[in-house]
Amino acid sequence: NFSHVTEFILLGLSSTRETQILFFITFLLAYVMVLLGNLLIIVTVTTDPKLSSPMYFLLCNLSFIDICCTSVTFPRMLVDLLSQRKAIAFEGCIAQLFFLHFVGASEMFLLTVMTYDRYVAICKPLHYTATMSRQVCWVLVCACWAGGFFHSIVQTLLTIQLPFCGPNTIDSYFCDVPPVIRLACTDIYVTEWLMASNSGFISLVCFLVLVASYMFILVTVRGRFSESHWKALSTCASHIMVVTLFFVPCIFIYLRPFSAFPSDKHVCVIYTVFSPVMNPLIYTLRNNEVKVSMWKLWKRCKV
Repeated sequence: NFSHVTEFILLGLSSTRETQILFFITFLLAYVMVLLGNLLIIVTVTTDPKLSSPMYFLLCNLSFIDICCTSVTFPRMLVDLLSQRKAIAFEGCIAQLFFLHFVGASEMFLLTVMTYDRYVAICKPLHYTATMSRQVCWVLVCACWAGGFFHSIVQTLLTIQLPFCGPNTIDSYFCDVPPVIRLACTDIYVTEWLMASNSGFISLVCFLVLVASYMFILVTVRGRFSESHWKALSTCASHIMVVTLFFVPCIFIYLRPFSAFPSDKHVCVIYTVFSPVMNPLIYTLRNNEVKVSMWKLWKRCKV
């Protein structure tokens, strides 16, 4: 693509050595929590027959996506925090960009599917087993991954066709579309609007669908709160917390022309660090069935 840039320099979150060490310890602990927490959820759901409902099947897939998503950015970020020169090859940067959008968009679609699952469970409980069969769940999960792949291919192709022949400094701690295409030595007006209409539109539409679904659930169950309804709504409340942490920063980053704001890389920390850390905490600490299954798994491991 006539690019002369062979590598990019990541500025990271801070240039102060003491702050970098603090970030390294914090993010290392966060990464360990994400890996252990989500692996524990996957093992618990797959080994306990009582957790065979579609909700837990989708939760297991969400945990797998969170592991993939954090593994795209965390290892490189941790290495860079201890390095003097934070350089990443052009090919490595494009690969990170591709996989980040692949798993990120797949997670957006999966969260939307999980909302549909909660809608059917609460509003149409008699049809839940037939509507959310295991075959349907597999089709929905595969569709999420396929949608994420198609989205990422579009973003990557629009990026690699740009010429990079000048500055190579990225004011972030990972390679993403907005900071990378700003370095292109050509007019990117059309490209950035195409990308914003892609990533930003997906983020906004999924978020609006999620909000509308929860509003519809609340209206539907109004006035007939049984114990099962309260339990389902509690699950929805946890889901809303994850959705807000994940979607709002994405909408802020992608649903606008890619002009640089000083706060951009700090906003990115919310959906690349805090949201994956919160997922296993919210879905385990607020779910008695998962906690009981984890306790049984712990006792079996001790024996």
